[in-house]
Amino acid sequence: MKSTEAPIAKDVSNWTDPTLDSVRGTETPKDPSKGYVALLGWSVNAIKAAQKFDRRYIVVAPDWATDFCEANNIPYIPWDFARLNDRSMEIAQRLKDKGVDVAIPLFEETVEWSGAINSVLMDQPRMYGQSVLFRDKALMKRRAQLGGIRVGIFEEAHEKDDIVRFMKRVNQTLLKLDGDPDDPIHVKAFDKAGCLGHRMIRTIEDIDNIPEEEYPLLMESHLDGWEFAVEAWIHDGEIKFLNISEYVTLGYSVFVPATRELESWRNAITKQIEKLIKTFDIKFGQIHPEYFVTSDGEMYFGEVAYRPPGFKAFELIERAYGFSAYQASILVFDPKSTKEEVNAFFPRAMEDAKGYAGCFGVYPRRRVVSKLDMPKETTEHPYFDGHELVAPVEETVPDRSAFGTHWGLVFFFGDDPIILRDLLKAQEDLDFYV
Repeated sequence: MKSTEAPIAKDVSNWTDPTLDSVRGTETPKDPSKGYVALLGWSVNAIKAAQKFDRRYIVVAPDWATDFCEANNIPYIPWDFARLNDRSMEIAQRLKDKGVDVAIPLFEETVEWSGAINSVLMDQPRMYGQSVLFRDKALMKRRAQLGGIRVGIFEEAHEKDDIVRFMKRVNQTLLKLDGDPDDPIHVKAFDKAGCLGHRMIRTIEDIDNIPEEEYPLLMESHLDGWEFAVEAWIHDGEIKFLNISEYVTLGYSVFVPATRELESWRNAITKQIEKLIKTFDIKFGQIHPEYFVTSDGEMYFGEVAYRPPGFKAFELIERAYGFSAYQASILVFDPKSTKEEVNAFFPRAMEDAKGYAGCFGVYPRRRVVSKLDMPKETTEHPYFDGHELVAPVEETVPDRSAFGTHWGLVFFFGDDPIILRDLLKAQEDLDFYV
């Protein structure tokens, strides 16, 4: 005889976050005449921004987020983003049945998913192919070349010998003589975000250190120059806000807005972004391209991402300008947003900034560490704005592969970009873990 007792409800109260508006009862009322958006991936800051905005939203994230969403009254669908497969249409149909208008990718791994889903939601099959261009760095660079955008030399590598040949050809092209040091090359994963899988190769020995499982790779020639990033919000094919993020040391530190020296390139950078929008046929959304300016003033395209940048750039932009970059993305993705509404949302670049916000990614400088010890040079500086570092879980620091993954960020805010730039650079010589 079957039991008629109801199953015992799982207690998820330990997951309650009292800072969320959905818990406090202060969530902004949603406007049913505006778009209904799906946030692909997991970001508490994106959820907080959505709760303070007037659009309906639903979070699509891995099933480990279930308890948190239930405890905090967050509309949610669990989904495995591990790979596109035969069930890919299922999530698109589920969202369509709910009345969702658009899917917004929050991380690199969900960009292809958003393209697949939006091609169904908007009945535009080309969107999936477009998302593949944003994921495959080799295809991306070929599309850029077809659009007349300047890029460095690049090829795909399927094994070690491919990298050896590419390195020799590049240096032969540069007319290197016997005994001259080789110019470095770069290898990157085809479809990973930021610095993940990015290595600078200077010697044959560096090639030997690349694990077999990292192939295939994209190989690129090295460009000497000033590397920077752009965050641009696009609506109806037009740039509505363009931020220039200045790197201090790639993989370590960045700040926004940029110094006046880099901002002097804004007109030229804007023209490059407009060319990018045309070449990749971008009608809406938020992009994060990276460029180099060489010593002779030429601008080279590095890559473009169709999602928020790393290193908490959205949070830095909000700190500097006061508007929510996550809400900005919801606004430009929403097909029901009006031109007037979008134009009224954004501040004026540079002019309306309240200050300069930057962050530094901490990597332990010692092989063995036992505790977090914030340097006084950092915490007592008037620009220090907080950190998200935690005590080490293990004492032995793993070897960094490629550019590695930082252990957490330290944030700064001030009114002088030169002081901030020098302060971020100085962090590289400090020990945060001892």
